[in-house]
Amino acid sequence: MASSKILLITGVSSGFGRALAQEALAAGHKVVGTVRSAQAKLDFEYLSAGAAFGRVLDVTDCDAINGIVAEIEATVGPVDVLVNNAGYGHEGVMEESPLSEMRRQFEVNVFGAVAMIKAVLPSMRERRRGHILNITSMGGYITMPGITYYCGSKFALEGISEALGKEVKPFGISVTAVAPGSFRTDWAGRSMTRTPRSIADYDRVFDPIRKAREEKSGKQLGDPQKAARAMLAAIAADCPPTHLLLGSDALGLVRDKLFALESEIREWEAVTVSTDG
Repeated sequence: MASSKILLITGVSSGFGRALAQEALAAGHKVVGTVRSAQAKLDFEYLSAGAAFGRVLDVTDCDAINGIVAEIEATVGPVDVLVNNAGYGHEGVMEESPLSEMRRQFEVNVFGAVAMIKAVLPSMRERRRGHILNITSMGGYITMPGITYYCGSKFALEGISEALGKEVKPFGISVTAVAPGSFRTDWAGRSMTRTPRSIADYDRVFDPIRKAREEKSGKQLGDPQKAARAMLAAIAADCPPTHLLLGSDALGLVRDKLFALESEIREWEAVTVSTDG
C-alpha cells in the first residue's frame, strides 16, 4: 500500500472484521477494532503491539459511540477509513417473527452503522478526505424466503450508502457498499439468530432453504482472507467503487435479479408510462 492509514473496523472478533484487520495490519496499517468484551480486546491487541487497538463497544449503544470515536481520534489519530462490519443475520419467516426481532436486526445492521458514520464524518469532512465501507450483503440485492428482516436491513444499508456517497463526494469522502455472497464466516452459524417455527404452511417454501444453508455452513466458496484483500484494493483505489460485489455466487445471483427486473419493467412499460399527463 502506498501509505499507512488508520482503519476503524467494527466487529473484529471473527469473520470479515477479523480477516480485514489481519490483512490491514500485515499491509502496514493501524487498526482500531471494536469488540464486545475486555478479553476480546486483549486478544485483538495481541495481533500487533502498537498497531492493533481494541475498543469495547456495542454499536447499538449510540450514546457511547461519539465519545469513543473522539477518544480514538485524540489518542490513535484521525480515522482514515471506517468499516461498518458489525452485524448479524436473522432467520425467520416474517409472519412467525416478532417485531422485536426486526427492531433488533435494524438496530445493529442499520442504526449502528449510521451512528458510526455520523461520528467519523465531521473529522473526515474537515480534512476533506476519508473512506467509509459498509458491509452489506448480496441480500441487499436479492432476496429469499426466511431472511426477510435481514434482507430489509441490508437493502436499507445499500440505499443509505449510495445516497450518502452523493452527499459527501464533494468533500473528498468515498462511500463503498461491499456486498459479499456466501463466505466461510460465522454468519450462518453462531452469529445467526433464529425465530422458532410455528406455522406449518411455510414448511414447503422454508425448510429446503434452511436445510441447504445448514449443509453449506463452513463449506462456502468464499474465502474471508481474499475478501479482505479485495476490500483493501478498494480502499487503495483512486476512484473506489460505489458498489462492490464479492464472490462468484453474488455476481451470478445479482445479475439474474437485474435481468429479471429489466424484463418485468419492459413487460409493464405501457402501464408505467400510462400514468403521465
